[in-house]
Amino acid sequence: MSGNSSKPTVGALPDTTAESPSVPAVLTWLVWSLFAASIAALVVRIRIGGGWEVPGVIAVDGLTVLMWAVVTFFSGIVHSYSRRYMAGSTHETKFFVTTFGFTVVVMGLVAADHLALFGLLWLAMGLLMAELVGTVSGWDQARAAAAVARRYFVASSALLGVALAALWWATGAATVSGIGAAADTLGGPVWLVAAGALVLAAMIQSALIPFHSWLLSSMTAPTPASALMHAGFVNAGGILLTRFAPVVTVDATLMLAVVAAGAASASGGKLLKSVQTDIKGKLGCSTVGQMGFMIMQAGLGFFGAAITHLILHGFYKAYQFLSAGEQVEHTTPSETTEHTVGRTTSAVGVAVALLTGLAGGVVFTVLTGKGTDVDGGLLLTFFVVFTTLHAARSAIQHTSLPPTARYAAVPLAFFPAIVVYAVVYEGVAGLLTVSTATTELTPLHGVIAVGFVAIYVAIETGVHEHSRRLYVALLNASQPSSDTLLTSTEDYNEY
Repeated sequence: MSGNSSKPTVGALPDTTAESPSVPAVLTWLVWSLFAASIAALVVRIRIGGGWEVPGVIAVDGLTVLMWAVVTFFSGIVHSYSRRYMAGSTHETKFFVTTFGFTVVVMGLVAADHLALFGLLWLAMGLLMAELVGTVSGWDQARAAAAVARRYFVASSALLGVALAALWWATGAATVSGIGAAADTLGGPVWLVAAGALVLAAMIQSALIPFHSWLLSSMTAPTPASALMHAGFVNAGGILLTRFAPVVTVDATLMLAVVAAGAASASGGKLLKSVQTDIKGKLGCSTVGQMGFMIMQAGLGFFGAAITHLILHGFYKAYQFLSAGEQVEHTTPSETTEHTVGRTTSAVGVAVALLTGLAGGVVFTVLTGKGTDVDGGLLLTFFVVFTTLHAARSAIQHTSLPPTARYAAVPLAFFPAIVVYAVVYEGVAGLLTVSTATTELTPLHGVIAVGFVAIYVAIETGVHEHSRRLYVALLNASQPSSDTLLTSTEDYNEY
C-alpha cells in the first residue's frame, strides 16, 4: 500500500492485534459472553419450556432464544475475525462499536412485543447496517453505497410502519402477540394494506428481486461486515414474516403471491450469478437466490423451514465471505478453462442426480413427515431436496476429483446434508409457537415449480448463453449503483 515500506519482501503482515485499542477486545469478550448466555437461555427453553416477558413490551419465546444464539454466534465470529482484519485501521473502534450495537439491536428486535419498539428497532437495525457498509468514510464509493442502503432500509421501515399502524387500527392491539391473537378478525382493505406492506418490507430487507440493488452495491463494506450482512441481516425478512405469520396466512391468494415472489428471486438470483466474474458479486447474487427460497418456504406456510433455511444459509454464507480471499486465483483463461456454468452433463451424471434426489426426498419425508400428501409439504420437500442436491453437486464440481469419482461423491455429500436439514428443521419447528399453515396446491404452484426447474436446467446446460440480449439484460440487472463502483486501487486505499 502507498506510504508503507518499499521492502520487496512479501509475507504475512505483523500481528498488530496487541497494539489495537481496548474497545475491540472488550466488545469481543462481551459478544461471546452474550452467546454463552443465549445458549443457556436456549437450553432452559428446551428443558423447561414456557417464556418470559415484560407485559406489553418484550416477549421471549422459542424464536427469540434461537435467534439470540444464532446472531451472537455469527457476531462473535465476526468480532474475533475482525480483531486481525481491522487491526491498524483508523476505523477500527467505529467498526467494532457499530457491529456490537447492531448485535444488541437485533437481539432486542427478536424479543420486542410492543409495535412501536419493534418498528424503532427495525429502523435502527437498518441504519446501523448502512453505517457498516460505509465504514471507511474517506471513500466516495463507500459513502454512496451507505446512502443507497440507507434509502432502501428507510423505505422498508416506512412500509413496516404502515403495516403496524394498519394492524393496530384493525385490531386495537399494540403488541405483536395481541395482533396474533386477534388475527381471526382480520380481513378487508385494511388487512390487505397491512399484509402487503409486511411482505414488501420483508422483500426489501432480504434483497429479493427487484430490491436487490442495495445488496449488490454494498461491496465497499469490510469483508466481516459483508459476512454479518449476508449471514444475519438479510434474514430479517424471514423473521418478520414468521413473527406476523397469523397476519400473512389469512388469505391463500396472498400466500401464493409470496411463493411467486420467492421463486422469482430464487431463479433470478441464479441467473444473475451466472454472469458475475468476481467472488463477492457471485456470493451476493447467491444470497438473492437463497433468500428467495426462504421467502418461498414462508409462503408455503412452513415458517419453521424458513427459519431453518436462514440458519443453515447463514453458516454457509458467513464461511464463504470470511474465506473469500482464499478463492481468488489469478490465472489466464485458455481454451481448456472450465466454465462455471453451461457444463456438459453426462447421462450418467443426470441419472445419479435424479436417483439421489428421489432417495433424498424419501429420507426427508420419513424424518419430517412432509411430502406424504399432495399439498404444500410436497412442494417444500421438492425445493429442499433440489437446493440441497444443487449445493452438494456444486461442492463436488469444484474439487479435483476425476469425473467417475464425482458420481459417487455426490450422494456421499448429499445424504448427510439432507439429514442435517431435516433434523434441524424438526428442532426449529419444535421451538416455534407458530403453527404450520399447510397450503393447498394449485396449478399455479405447479407452474412455479416447472418454471424454476426449466430455468435451472437452461443455466446448467448453457442454453441461456446463446442469447446475447439475455446476457446483456442480466449483466445490467446485476450492476450495482454506478456511484459505488471501485475502479482502481487508489479508490479504496485508506492509507
